[in-house]
Amino acid sequence: MATREKPSLQRLSSIHKDGSRNHVHPADVKGRFVRRRTVAYAALIAIYLALPFVRIGGAPAVFLDVAGRRFFLFGATFNAQDFWLVVFLLAAIGFSLLFFTAWLGRVWCGWACPQTVFLEGVYRRIERWIEGPREARIRLASAPWSPGKIARKVLKHAAFVVVSLLLSHAFLSFFVSLGSLVEIVQRDPRENPAAFLWTMAVAGALYFNFAWFREQLCIVICPYGRLQSAMQDDHSLVIGYDVGRGEPRGKIRREERHPLPVVSGEPLPKAPAEKGDCVDCNRCVVVCPTGIDIRDGLQLECIGCAQCVDACDDVMIKIGRPTGLIRYDSQAGLTGQPKRTFRPRLVAYGALLLVACTSLALGLSRRTPFEANLLRVRGAPFVLTDDAVRNQFELHLVNKNPGPTDLMVEVSAPLEASFTLPHHKVHLESLESFRLPIFVSVPREGFPGAFEVRIDVEDGASGKRRAIEARFLGPAPSHKEGT
Repeated sequence: MATREKPSLQRLSSIHKDGSRNHVHPADVKGRFVRRRTVAYAALIAIYLALPFVRIGGAPAVFLDVAGRRFFLFGATFNAQDFWLVVFLLAAIGFSLLFFTAWLGRVWCGWACPQTVFLEGVYRRIERWIEGPREARIRLASAPWSPGKIARKVLKHAAFVVVSLLLSHAFLSFFVSLGSLVEIVQRDPRENPAAFLWTMAVAGALYFNFAWFREQLCIVICPYGRLQSAMQDDHSLVIGYDVGRGEPRGKIRREERHPLPVVSGEPLPKAPAEKGDCVDCNRCVVVCPTGIDIRDGLQLECIGCAQCVDACDDVMIKIGRPTGLIRYDSQAGLTGQPKRTFRPRLVAYGALLLVACTSLALGLSRRTPFEANLLRVRGAPFVLTDDAVRNQFELHLVNKNPGPTDLMVEVSAPLEASFTLPHHKVHLESLESFRLPIFVSVPREGFPGAFEVRIDVEDGASGKRRAIEARFLGPAPSHKEGT
């Protein structure tokens, strides 16, 4: 049952005094930040749903074939041997989290986190469409069960189940490809039990999270909110309440209203009795998706969605007072102190991010579009015949181009040697592999000892070459027949 709980720093409004769950029902709000977030959410959801459909270089834009150890990312192809690049990718993501949190606060949480994007951009919109605005939802939650209430609840949760299934299938398409997914869906689930179970598990997790758990994921499970205090300082961008301008708060009387519009940030004389600009309407509280009161100060439950900013600005405009009582600002700016953009923390995080991104870029640029590994065939290291010493190698080739290519192979050695290759040119499709046997023989008489054999492989698609060396082994130079 949803009730009106006043939030405080000592207790979350989403938890009753007895410890039971109090569901948060944020009110609708309009404003510049809500409009921008709506556009951002729509774009992110469209990108997520479109990635399996978009094909680059003949493959989906994002296709992670874990079973086949093949990975297609925006026209580039990778295999398991490229896993070392993940180290630099994770480092870049981690340092970008540090850098942007120190600079822009929790912009990720409020504007791009999948939890916020799908909850605010999809599930809450369905809930508002079926159950109505905040007051209607609270009344419905508090009302006894009736045919009308049952019908609305069933319709809402049925819609949640359908959306969760669609999203889980979209998620699965990143791992089995869109064509394979369509084929799997049309077949009996018993023919593909792993895919079916994964889809149902993901859909169940999505439904549980977005239908019931909701803001508790951000508050209880996600560690980011607890780590932000270590990443931020007094000059990080946050959403805050201007205490000096807003306090002491109090209800406004009709004669205290200012009908003329004012410009945001301009000082305004205090109302009679030295009241602050905050009229204690609690509009900033009822629109908060995590149920906090931003006027109590910066809190880990704040996800930086800016709904309280739009709500407060709307009230200020209506009563003829400057907007920006709640705004994006730094802790220093909210208390009237000088703001600093460049500071040691931000410079250090930026330098680490630059190093991680540079390392990732260098790794990607120096990555060859093919693999060539020279292995010695198992068994004796060399074979002696009547007149020759022979070594046998195996060249393992993998094409990592997004399309087919021809790999040219050349063998050379500093000594007079004969080489036997079944093919000097190997045609491979994307991510196709081939094992090429190579026989190297030198005259047995006068054999000087071990030496290096060089294999040159050239990629016909990119023109890149790679040289591989292997040690040719044989009897010691002092070896003589009959001894």
